[in-house]
Amino acid sequence: MDFLGILFELLFLTLGVYAYLFAIGKITGKDPEQRAKAEAFRQANAWWLRILGLGLSAIMLVNLLLRLLQAMN
Repeated sequence: MDFLGILFELLFLTLGVYAYLFAIGKITGKDPEQRAKAEAFRQANAWWLRILGLGLSAIMLVNLLLRLLQAMN
């Protein structure tokens, strides 16, 4: 059961990092039409995506560190 918790925390950490990278424009699509839609969405919501990505990443990183420290004791 502990493994499942770590797996979900890693999943949410990855989601937070992905949201932040998308918000700053580091992740783009291959299809030009998809890239244009993603860019329009990013321009409209970049501020919230940055906050969401940073917040989710920070919380999940702290959770992972606490879980690993707890496992070592």
